[in-house]
Amino acid sequence: DVQLVESGGGSVQAGGSLRLSCAVSVSSANDYCLGWFRQRSGEEREGVAVIDVDGVPKYAESVKGRFTISKDTSQHSTSLQMDNLKPEDAAMYYCAASTWIVYPDVDDVPRLTYRGNQGTQVTVS
Repeated sequence: DVQLVESGGGSVQAGGSLRLSCAVSVSSANDYCLGWFRQRSGEEREGVAVIDVDGVPKYAESVKGRFTISKDTSQHSTSLQMDNLKPEDAAMYYCAASTWIVYPDVDDVPRLTYRGNQGTQVTVS
């Protein structure tokens, strides 16, 4: 089983930066992909970024060039560096993982097997 806990959200002005982190607890040594998705109130979940088992990242067009996803396998964590934030980036952000899909597309992230339950709120004014 895999458990994920997000942290690092907050409130910033447009153009600012935030770094989200996700602690991943795994009970097996299987390779896994990691990703982030977001959800605005009343809207569908949206995949933001994903990093596959080989460490190759993919991004939604709306965040490409502004967000950077990373994975620290030894520390079992993933981070999402968000720069030049825009008001439309405001949302609840969740991390997700899968040991079954190891080469996902960004659109797959909201449907990955394991998802954080608490999320972390990002507010941009």
